[in-house]
Amino acid sequence: MPPCYPTMTVDQTTGAVTNQTEISWHSINWAKANREVKRLQVRIAKAVKEGRWGKVKALQWLLTHSFYGKALAVKRVTDNSGSKTPGVDGITWSTQEQKTQAIKSLRRRGYKPQPLRRVYIPKANGKQRPLGIPTMRDRAMQALYALALEPVAETTADRNSYGFRRGRSTADAAGQCFITLARADSATYVPDADISGCFDNISHEWLLANIPLDKEILRKWLKSGFVWKQQLFPTHAGTPQGGVISPILANMALDGMEELLNEALQKSQSPSH
Repeated sequence: MPPCYPTMTVDQTTGAVTNQTEISWHSINWAKANREVKRLQVRIAKAVKEGRWGKVKALQWLLTHSFYGKALAVKRVTDNSGSKTPGVDGITWSTQEQKTQAIKSLRRRGYKPQPLRRVYIPKANGKQRPLGIPTMRDRAMQALYALALEPVAETTADRNSYGFRRGRSTADAAGQCFITLARADSATYVPDADISGCFDNISHEWLLANIPLDKEILRKWLKSGFVWKQQLFPTHAGTPQGGVISPILANMALDGMEELLNEALQKSQSPSH
């Protein structure tokens, strides 16, 4: 017999949790969870296209407070390859009971993220890349809010952006390069560039002013600090490599670059230049 957990049931319309019937990890209908979250994400994307930002905010609230959203967030962080790597609290979620309790722990009220655990991994050029590892709970909270932010990011993204995007890959980017370069009037070169310290230097002020997400939660993540050699350091800029939501934030910060590059190229090719 699987263990019983504190009683909770799911509202079939909103996915909200109420205290009536027992729910445990093994009994969750994951197909239904994916359908319900996808349904809300489609509504968010539609509201973005219509410019109805008040509705976007309301739908994001529904998703981040839904049982199915929370369940999928916990599933995401416990299914991936980093699930056995703890944050500063040393905690991982491996049992069904821990995962069920984790769903219940994803509450906005009173939420305070813990500092990141700083580690360094070697880069190909011999330098080291800093990673900030959140606790499991903070990872799951980020995964939950990422579910609500991703439809916004995907709807507003540059057309030829491929990095860190669901359903897009390196092969897709290479394929688009081939299609573009195969045209008779195509360019004869491909610029290769790297944004140095991209994740580490994104402005917190810009993110808080421009990212359509719960500002209080976002501010707490950005300002959580990190621990290195048992010392706590503040974070004044950047979004940590290792954070679940960081790739979405970085992509949104870079949106518009494609248009700027096209404008610069057109100016350079005009007769006056």
